[in-house]
Amino acid sequence: MRNRTWRSTAVVAALAVPILLTTAATSAVAQPGGHARLAITTVSNPRPDLVSGGQVLVRITPPDARSGVRVSAGGHDVTRAFHAERDGSLLGLVTGLRDGSTDLVATAGHGDRASVRVVNHSITGPVFSGTQQKPFYCETTAFGLPPATMPLCSAPTQVTYQYKNTAGKFVALADPASRPADLATALGGVPYIVRVERGTIDRAVYEIAALASGPATPSPFTPSAGWNGKLVYTFGGGCNSGYHQGAGTGGVVNDLFLSQGYAVASSSLNVLDNNCSPIISAEAAMMVKEHFVETYGPVQHTIGWGGSGGAIQQYDIAENYPGIVDGIIPGVSFPDPITTAGPVADCRLLNRYFASAGFTDAQKLAVAGWNSYSSCLSWDATFASRATATDSCNSAIPVSVRWDPVTNPHGVICNSNEQFANQLGRDPRTGFVRNTLDNVGVQYGLDALKAGAISSAQFVSLNASIGGLDYTGKPVAARSSADPKALDALYRDDIFNSASQGLASTPIIDQRTDLDLAGAGNDIHTSEWSFVLRQRLLSANGTAASQVIIANHPTADEQAAASAYELDAMDRWLTAISRDHSGRSAAGRVIANRPHDLSDGCYLSATLRVQEKLTDPSSGQCGALYPVAENTRMAAGEGLAMDVLKCRTKPLDFGSYPVKFTSAEKATLKKTFPTGVCDYRRDGVGERKPAGVWRNYGSRA
Repeated sequence: MRNRTWRSTAVVAALAVPILLTTAATSAVAQPGGHARLAITTVSNPRPDLVSGGQVLVRITPPDARSGVRVSAGGHDVTRAFHAERDGSLLGLVTGLRDGSTDLVATAGHGDRASVRVVNHSITGPVFSGTQQKPFYCETTAFGLPPATMPLCSAPTQVTYQYKNTAGKFVALADPASRPADLATALGGVPYIVRVERGTIDRAVYEIAALASGPATPSPFTPSAGWNGKLVYTFGGGCNSGYHQGAGTGGVVNDLFLSQGYAVASSSLNVLDNNCSPIISAEAAMMVKEHFVETYGPVQHTIGWGGSGGAIQQYDIAENYPGIVDGIIPGVSFPDPITTAGPVADCRLLNRYFASAGFTDAQKLAVAGWNSYSSCLSWDATFASRATATDSCNSAIPVSVRWDPVTNPHGVICNSNEQFANQLGRDPRTGFVRNTLDNVGVQYGLDALKAGAISSAQFVSLNASIGGLDYTGKPVAARSSADPKALDALYRDDIFNSASQGLASTPIIDQRTDLDLAGAGNDIHTSEWSFVLRQRLLSANGTAASQVIIANHPTADEQAAASAYELDAMDRWLTAISRDHSGRSAAGRVIANRPHDLSDGCYLSATLRVQEKLTDPSSGQCGALYPVAENTRMAAGEGLAMDVLKCRTKPLDFGSYPVKFTSAEKATLKKTFPTGVCDYRRDGVGERKPAGVWRNYGSRA
């Protein structure tokens, strides 16, 4: 891995220059003589400039119990909304906020004063993600909610109840005050009755589940019986273009979480197949969590949970919008949508080439790099369509509105990059979001050539014929070339996850269910991706101690054992961090408070977990059981961090290859690589330091 030296580069706005927000969540005035200070804090959203829904949960910390605190919102007295807490603070739900700014002011005896300016946004969004997609098709009925009107897709909130029976099944419960004969109990003997709330926030359908103490509405001032004060936020997989609400969330009726007293929340825009933008997902999660806190009360900590695209959201939200989730447990992970898209496109091109090239199965595998070439077949079959104009359109999007170059050139485009229109902008020549795919200079099969697995003639033919994808996702003879403005935005806004910001101080347990050879390897969730993110952590921060990787087999018993252990370990990790008042940095507290029993390792069986450092290339007992391979870009010479989206090139040097090329082969390679081949010792084109966290792309709908 090359040493990183960040260089200053000019920032070219993709669509509009994002705003870096630095507003503080609290305000207080110091008192003469060193007396205690009056303080006011927004609790439901620590970002007072990003409040939504017309209300906010606020905490007042008075100098002493006899201060006679008064609170106003926009000049109106709201003191009666506040309740005394055991710690001496006052907690209040301030409602009726208009869109825009409102000053919340607390006063106490002797002229003490503290204030915070709250900026409220519509419950339909956006708050910071920028202009919303239109058209936007509603799917509220998939959740049992009434039909809604596009594009806001709002529906009334609905509360239902379920109970877990002694047979282990969740069953609908009409009356939460009833106690069925087969009612099971949760941790602590609490009746296992679950309150499920559904409604719409940020144009998505949200769901919240928590143990119910009865038919009473939860209160932020009275802890619900059975709730442990902690929240699990779930994220769903996939990656697609959007333009519809989505028919599912990350799932909230989950026995692992609910049985231990956790509340669970998610929304349909936290499923990446409904929305391939971690930025939009971050906004939706922030707004849903805010509503949860205003309903149930302050949360001790929030744990992220979910696999595949759900893992992408956790990694990217923790990196760029830190604080929405406090610790993350990503499963079968990828670092971000953009990095993953390169090998996905490669597989479509390789499969097309191999169909008539006469490579053996072993040679195909050597070129692709994975443990099984079936992984490449699976990428092509399941996700390569996401680079096309319409092949992956969700059924909620009518055929009549979809893009067609002749009959509907301004129609809906179902390319997964559509969700990044606010960040990358559109190519004025095509109307598509600026291209992020690039394979110029990539030497496919380089490792296979060096290993003697393919001949010089095969290497030359492969690279001369591989081609690329055009802006509609169609294979063409020319290689793909990324738009420079798109590259600038991807690095500047950390959409390409550098692991240099929030992840350095986020506890991570990477749940690596080993699917490399599952179903004869016919799976896209290969293990190298966990180590790609680890290498980025190392490159950016000098340590990856915030990340633990634990491998397990894809069997029900091992997955259950791993999930239970990892949830418990993360809870203990976050609890220890919250109690650390040592003055260490946030990153230092994460590293210092990792539980002693928590480290890299793997499951040999559901009852036997080995603690052992996991590496790529594989090593040790776990490495033998769970071998880690490469992917198409690593097999073409890129480093483990995969941090180059478009490579800088160097001239062809035929003396550097372990084979002798014929004159004709040299001529073909010169024609194939007219500007040279990838030089992965250098920074990629457009590569630069990210511009900071909590990027704001506007709140205009």
